Amino acid sequence: MNVKEQLLNLKPYQPGKPIEEVKKEYGLDNIVKLASNENPFGSSEAAKEAIRNSLDSLAIYPDGYASLLREKLAEHLQVDAPQLIFGNGSDEVISIICRALLSAGKNTVMASPTFPQYKHNAIIEGAEIREVNLIDGHHNLEGMLEAIDENTQVVWVCSPNNPTGVYVNSDKLNTFLRSVPKHVLVVVDEAYYEYVTEEDYPNTIELLKEYPNLMILRTFSKAYGLGGLRVGYGVGEASFISKIEPAREPFNTNRVAQAAAVAALEDQAFIQECVEKNRNGLQQFYRFCEANELDYYPSVGNFILIDFKQSGNDVFQYLLERGYIVRSGNALGFPTCVRITIGTEQQNNEIISLLNEMLANTQRKK
Repeated sequence: MNVKEQLLNLKPYQPGKPIEEVKKEYGLDNIVKLASNENPFGSSEAAKEAIRNSLDSLAIYPDGYASLLREKLAEHLQVDAPQLIFGNGSDEVISIICRALLSAGKNTVMASPTFPQYKHNAIIEGAEIREVNLIDGHHNLEGMLEAIDENTQVVWVCSPNNPTGVYVNSDKLNTFLRSVPKHVLVVVDEAYYEYVTEEDYPNTIELLKEYPNLMILRTFSKAYGLGGLRVGYGVGEASFISKIEPAREPFNTNRVAQAAAVAALEDQAFIQECVEKNRNGLQQFYRFCEANELDYYPSVGNFILIDFKQSGNDVFQYLLERGYIVRSGNALGFPTCVRITIGTEQQNNEIISLLNEMLANTQRKK
């Protein structure tokens, strides 16, 4: 059987080791995972109650159009319901966009490093990938504009960027959007939108009225704490959304996930509490970095990328053996860095203590 040539050298997504496997391998009773930017405070109690109330309906297919979730989310965002498209996580919406717009002979523009699924899905569709290096962790928007031509279909802007955590401010995004040709779709990926508190962060929902070639991605996997249920969505111009809908798989968001997302959406007090705790957690890591003269990227997400001036894999291993799972920057394009999800105050204190111990050991060996 002949598989697409572009798949032959494409590695599938590699999830981290299961927690139980790590416990067994290292003889640990407890593992703290701060690697995947999940919400350390879990999800809203209202969402959990909605999940419990859905269990008697598991034999019934979900609403394929996610009508109730669509209605509630449209109201929350102040958009029209047909402007929304849902996915099994925003990852699937990325896949839908690529499936609908990209093919051999077309190209797509993105930053480097950034969220890898843009490139992964574009490769599957046989499109040319044009990567533009970050500048000090930020998107080089001028360089991205220069990379666009008549065959460009999609430009990806991850804000805040994963893995650096920095964002594109309102002035820069407006200038960029005014310059992008109208035939090019600009996807602004705002997976960490709820965590952002900066005043100059763009109101992208309002920008949809001015730019019909703009699409926004968001998710219930991060701040809402529903990563295990996989609900993401895109917001765009209604006629464009209707055109790409056929690329969406039927029943792609399940009944339990839809119910949980509706309930989670209605509990904004929980979100605000998580955002405040996350801001305090970031300050813990900033103080640690400054005390140890470590470079880092000021983040507006729920994670921080720190340069330890040594192999990120070695830092990862040191923490793993002591019960903390983080993400080595080696696989993220930052080989001397580690990306750490902001945890609870106690988790942050514990991992900072381990890192101080590691740095002291490193200094003694010099």
